[in-house]
Formats: sequence, C-alpha cells, structure tokens
Amino acid sequence: MGQIAAFPLASPARPEPNAPSQERLKALVVPREHGAWGILLVPLLVGGAVGMLRGGKIEPIVLLLGAALSLFWLRAPVESLLGAGVMRAQPGQERRHVISAIAVAAALSFFFLAVLLPGWNGQTLLLLGSVTGGAFVAQTILKKLGRATRVTSQIVGAVGLTVTAPAAYYVATGRLEGLAFGLWLATFLFSANQVYFVQLRIHGSKLSSFKERVERGKLFLLCEVGLVIALSVAVRSGWLVAVSLFAFVPAIFRGTAWFFRPPQPLNVNKLGWSEMRQSLIFGILLVFSLYWAR
Repeated sequence: MGQIAAFPLASPARPEPNAPSQERLKALVVPREHGAWGILLVPLLVGGAVGMLRGGKIEPIVLLLGAALSLFWLRAPVESLLGAGVMRAQPGQERRHVISAIAVAAALSFFFLAVLLPGWNGQTLLLLGSVTGGAFVAQTILKKLGRATRVTSQIVGAVGLTVTAPAAYYVATGRLEGLAFGLWLATFLFSANQVYFVQLRIHGSKLSSFKERVERGKLFLLCEVGLVIALSVAVRSGWLVAVSLFAFVPAIFRGTAWFFRPPQPLNVNKLGWSEMRQSLIFGILLVFSLYWAR
C-alpha cells in the first residue's frame, strides 16, 4: 500500500481564561436603553404613515428604517469600544466581538444610505442626520457629568431619535414642510413626557400621599402644562391641526392620574411595556387624526 501523507490536526481551541459570558457580550453590542427603541421607531413609523397619506411611497421609508436601525445599533458597540458608555470592552474576546459588531452595523448602514441618499436631496437628509449626531454627542457629554444630568441627557437623546419623523415624511413625499416639523415636535414632546413620567414613577414609587407626590412631581406637572402650550403654538402656526391634540390625551391622563392612585409596588418591566403601549396608542391616534383632518 502506498504511503498516506499525514497532516497534523489543529488542536481544539481553548477558551480564554475568564471568558466573558454571553450576557455580557450581548450587553456590549446591544443598546441598553430599551425605551429608546420606541422613541426611535414610533416617530419614524408615524412620519412614514403620514407621508404615505400625503401621496408618498413606501420603498424609501423601508430604506430609512434599515438605515436608522443599523445606525442606532452601531452606537452601542462604538461606546463599548471607546468606554463612553456604562460598559467598556476589555482586550481579547470582548474587543474582537465589539469590533465585529461595529463592522456589521457599519456595513449595513453604508448599504442603506448608499441606496437611499442618491434618490433624494442628500443634503437635506444629511442635515437632519447632523442634528441626530449632535444630539448624541451632547447626550454622551451629559452622561459623563453624572446622575444629576441623567434626565437631561435622555431628553437631548430624544431630540435626535425623533428626527426620524420628519426624515420619514421627507423621503416619502420629497417635501420638508411645516407638517414634517410638526410631527417632529409632536413626537419629541410625547417622548419627553414619557422620559419624565418614567423617572417620576421610579423615584416616586414609595410615595403614598398626594402631597408627597405633588412635591416630587411638580416639575413633571409644569412640563405637562408646557406640553399643552407648545402644542397650542404648533396648531396656531399651522404645523399641526387641532384634532391631532387628542393623541396626547391618554398620556396626559395617565400622568395626572398617578398623583391620585393608591401606592403600588414598582414593576419596571411592567412599566416598560405599559409605556410601549402608550407609544403605540399615541402613534395610531396621531396618524388617524391627521388622516381624518386632511
């Protein structure tokens, strides 16, 4: 029998010492602010739906959705790599995992933007995108200042995320008009209201009396008044129609009702799902009101 050439077999890969858990690897590349997904997607879907009602097309909205999701995903691993977020990727497996996630998210972002931008006024989309980028930079700086600026940083982040509303309306219709800015204002005010309410529920969960809750939530109540004033100005300016204000009624009611309800144990997971339902109700009511008023 002829001699058979022997090839050495590769030794099985050995796990790195102190290898990170799958949960940690996931946390390094997945955005930690779960509520931010709703603040990103609901305005985009609202802007796209209203744009389609004004004769727009769905194809560019799908491309914008892909670009927005991939860019939003890109932010988490970049922060982990630079140490700008809560977690920092350690040398070795964690860093390789984060860099791989950055490469995939960046490639997807480039693909969607390369298809989307040439078909529309790229300068307009880049201008809207620069607002988002500036908001995220400001948010990162505010996070570094500590817990005292946490709510402010979330509000600034909401400014950037809700840019998807006018962007979706623009790519659908090709017009960046007053209604597009009205949608941006409406979705931002709703998102800011959510941020303040969630923080109020978390920090006021042990308060039992009406007086204690009012003392804790007086800033939130002032924001409720400011929301109504801002919406009224938007209606008078022609950016929104009066009937669209009904979209805010459920959120204003749930915020005001908390001051009068008996104390209940805080369930953060339940609160998160409740606010997601509030977002969906708001989005549906806003689109329906603008459809009814057209």
